[in-house]
Amino acid sequence: MFCRLKDFRRIATRYDKRADTFLAAICLAASITWWIN
Repeated sequence: MFCRLKDFRRIATRYDKRADTFLAAICLAASITWWIN
């Protein structure tokens, strides 16, 4: 799962400064990867 999340560049480089925005991006990417599989 972590390898798939690292495929999203926004999460791998952490563009977001705030923790809540970063967590929202992780949740969104995780739901997308779960939905695709």
